[in-house]
Amino acid sequence: MTLMWEEAGWEPLADGVGRVRLPEWDCTAGLVVGADAALLVDAGASLAEGARLRAAAERIAGRRVTHLALTHPHFDHVLGAAAFAGTEVYGAVGVAGVLAGAREELRADAVAHGLDAGAAEEAVDALVPVRHQVSGELALDLGGGRRAVLADAGPGHTGHDLAVLVPGAVEVVFCGDLVEESGEPQAGPDAVPARWPAALDRLLALGGTDARYVPGHGAVVDAAFVRAQRDALAARFGVSE
Repeated sequence: MTLMWEEAGWEPLADGVGRVRLPEWDCTAGLVVGADAALLVDAGASLAEGARLRAAAERIAGRRVTHLALTHPHFDHVLGAAAFAGTEVYGAVGVAGVLAGAREELRADAVAHGLDAGAAEEAVDALVPVRHQVSGELALDLGGGRRAVLADAGPGHTGHDLAVLVPGAVEVVFCGDLVEESGEPQAGPDAVPARWPAALDRLLALGGTDARYVPGHGAVVDAAFVRAQRDALAARFGVSE
């Protein structure tokens, strides 16, 4: 049995495209539904959250989630990934090595931000590998004319930022934390500030003027917001135009 987006507490964005703002860290997860497949964008912060997310997405889609795109390797976006065993997992080029080699840092970051230590350890131990690493752009055919374009948009917020464009009458771009609406963009130790404005230029080129841009945290925004955030980041980090 399928559910309408709103019945499940999700926000519809375009035909066959929606998102949910998860509790605790206000992290966005997106869903793109085709005739033959369903793509989830980001997996939540724990195995329990990932399992809830998968169950809701599959009830909305009326089919199993077949593809998972991870926008960047931070705990609130990836630690639910083990709940998606059996899916094809995608990330930006280089992210597989980061997730495989920095598991203790990932666990510690999750606990420092308030995730239960046991839940963090369980999720890190069970992390699924990113088998498809995207360099440039990769188009996924989800059936029925529905496509999703995965783009290696970074570096910026991290060294490995993936964006997802869903073409259509209303184009939607899932930005990960390259764009944030609910607060100032966060630049941690793995950020690449000097290249972040250029990453937002790539997002704007990908989606264009009329697209709906979905931040990793916060409300959906337009191209003008992304452009203003790009200029603010350039000023903040002393990046020349």
